[in-house]
Amino acid sequence: MKLLFAPGDQRSFRKIITEHDIAAFDSGTVHNVYATFSIARDAEWSGRLFVLEMKEEEEEGIGTFIHVNHKSPAFVGEEVTYTASFEAISDRKEIITSFVATCGDRVIAEGRQGQKILGKKKLEQIMMKK
Repeated sequence: MKLLFAPGDQRSFRKIITEHDIAAFDSGTVHNVYATFSIARDAEWSGRLFVLEMKEEEEEGIGTFIHVNHKSPAFVGEEVTYTASFEAISDRKEIITSFVATCGDRVIAEGRQGQKILGKKKLEQIMMKK
């Protein structure tokens, strides 16, 4: 693993909300707004932006936790900006980041997430266990 980042370093990306991102389950659509579970997926991606730069060729990242505080709605067609901040890396190669998701001047969500970098062979062994 490459140790490239210090606390406070940031990465960001933008996302346009689509119909695939709304709060819908097998029972139907709950609300035509950006779903909390979609926010969690995109928040994890914001942290993965650090992992992609840090991992070596023989390594891969795996999510360890995510916390989302969903504060405000975002609607289909709106653009959301995710800004992830590097917080720390543990001695166990777990990368901790925080994120803020904004839509214009509104904060729609914030939280923290973790991803651990493992060797691909170790990860394959873990995935093969039943």
